[in-house]
Amino acid sequence: MKRIKTKTAMLLGNKKGMEMVQVAILVAIAVAVGIIFKSSVVDFVNRIFGNLDAANF
Repeated sequence: MKRIKTKTAMLLGNKKGMEMVQVAILVAIAVAVGIIFKSSVVDFVNRIFGNLDAANF
């Protein structure tokens, strides 16, 4: 347990470590949003490509 606290303190005190934590959090948020809105995004893309195909573009 003490080892985890020490590593966490090192990461939070280190700017590179903090940037990596921020990037990891942003990636996790992006993945979560992607999973939540997956069906909406797929429907939107299919509709757009369907309209392009129908227009003989």
